[in-house]
Amino acid sequence: MLSLLTDPFLQLPTAFTVNVVWFTEWQGDCHWVDYGDGLKQQVSASSQQVILQEDGRSHWHGAPPFQLGKAVTVIDRPVWRHEAVVVGLKTGDSLPYQVVSVPISQESVDSRPVKSGTFFLSPLPLPQQNLKILLTSDHQMMPMVPQTLHHAAQLFEKFDAVFYAGDMVNVPDRCSEWFDDRRGRSFFPCFQGRAIAQKPSENQSSFEIDPTIDRIISDEVNTQHAGGKILQNTPIFTCIGNHEVMATTGGSDGLSGQFPIPKSIKTENPKDQIWIDDELSKLESKLLETGDRPFSTNTYESIFTLPKDSPGGKRYYATTFGPVRLISLETTNVWRWYHMDDDTKGRYQEKVKDFNNPQEWGGGQFIFEPIKQGSIQYQWLEEQLQHPDFKRAKYRVVMFHHPPHSLGNNIVPPYTDPQQEIQRDNNEEITSIRYHYDRDKDYLIRDVMPLLEQAGVQLIYYGHCHLWNRFEQTTDWGTMHFLESSHAGNTHGAAWGDTHRKIPDKLKGDRSYIAVGNPNGLTPIVPNISPLLDSKTKEPLPYIAHDKVGVFSVFDTGSGEISSYRYESGKSPVKFDVFKLTFSTE
Repeated sequence: MLSLLTDPFLQLPTAFTVNVVWFTEWQGDCHWVDYGDGLKQQVSASSQQVILQEDGRSHWHGAPPFQLGKAVTVIDRPVWRHEAVVVGLKTGDSLPYQVVSVPISQESVDSRPVKSGTFFLSPLPLPQQNLKILLTSDHQMMPMVPQTLHHAAQLFEKFDAVFYAGDMVNVPDRCSEWFDDRRGRSFFPCFQGRAIAQKPSENQSSFEIDPTIDRIISDEVNTQHAGGKILQNTPIFTCIGNHEVMATTGGSDGLSGQFPIPKSIKTENPKDQIWIDDELSKLESKLLETGDRPFSTNTYESIFTLPKDSPGGKRYYATTFGPVRLISLETTNVWRWYHMDDDTKGRYQEKVKDFNNPQEWGGGQFIFEPIKQGSIQYQWLEEQLQHPDFKRAKYRVVMFHHPPHSLGNNIVPPYTDPQQEIQRDNNEEITSIRYHYDRDKDYLIRDVMPLLEQAGVQLIYYGHCHLWNRFEQTTDWGTMHFLESSHAGNTHGAAWGDTHRKIPDKLKGDRSYIAVGNPNGLTPIVPNISPLLDSKTKEPLPYIAHDKVGVFSVFDTGSGEISSYRYESGKSPVKFDVFKLTFSTE
């Protein structure tokens, strides 16, 4: 008998409605939601086919053989998205519901309806309601995600919402990473209590992780934790991370090799700029499927139902949830290697062999959606910070992916446009192509943070560095808090004490590339309940960055407290930090 690809999950609650979404691998004949007392009410669902993909590095039942170092076959994998809008809800409702999908005869010899379990849905909470909101991000198929979400769900009987600060999977167009990776760590199974690892197929002798990911970790097949049943009963609000962005053109390295190219590259030499623009325009003219962006967030946008009344549509938005006004921004850039050897297309340079082939250039660690002063997103943010719903909210929260303050590795280089420097010899042959990032032009620090401070934002929540740390900034109206709770069992480390960021020798000493600490000045806060200790000095650490420790945070709107918990295999979760949001004097 056929089964659902996901349990249902909740999206876009309003005062009287909530959207119910689920996926199948088959089109079906009809789909609906039963809800209310005795599940006697019914609403039909609309369905849409979504074309995702798999390749030789996919871990699913139909995967072609894994061939490292060879051209990797990419195949389309269609799935069907079903969405119903449940209407007529009243404040305080918590109604049972289940989804039903009926296959057609060509799809199954058994055409009986396929039903989900029974879960609960609710409309938008009132401003005075006390809520528990789960804060997490950067799951990316990491080994401890199922355990961490399992214990979060066990510790809290029900969450009222999830705020997710980007990077759901590793390769956004790879279907199995969202739904049914055999290693048991796909995004939806972990969030729906269905994350059970299966044995490798005949084509895959082990559960190897994609070798193109920068940190290779040994797999821990875990059959004791299946994640947590969270999204079936809880709406999720997300933002775009770099792992939600895909190139609009393929490559010989399969899906993992489809890194986006820049729309344009700025160089200091006007002569070089003309040459670069001419070469790149030939390629970019083929990549206008998504407007003027030679990269795509199509999969992300096709999966989630989010507010879409901003100039960026679903890519950045503002919404009210109970006493919280949430602004979700698109602040992310492409991830590039930090090495500066001849064979690296990286943050700071181009490959030597590509010097005369601009269509192969990576463009450094370029920004996907502008947010600097004067940009469309910046102007929209200015308007949202003056919106009546923002001003009257008890809690003002801004969520995005790239950190403004962090001990993590990914905060370097600064969040600004890379400036290209091309050097030539006497024969006008290129001898180097470098990229520089001016720390004084970090758009988050220079442009965005002053806006948020003046507007009385109490919490800025973000991810990207795969660690936990937090910071505070004193303002005229109170304390603005910064929280990075992006650590679910895999980390890129923390630049603290004797541990330095991976900055090439050629760049050491340049003030734009800070090797230790928070490059943007604020001092990290040591957890105030139960910090981890340095293994050598036994001093409390102002961060958590450990491959065997999972972290999640919970915002209690009743008390205004944000509590963080850590989980180690075989142990109960430990509450290690708590802070309280203060209020604007307005």
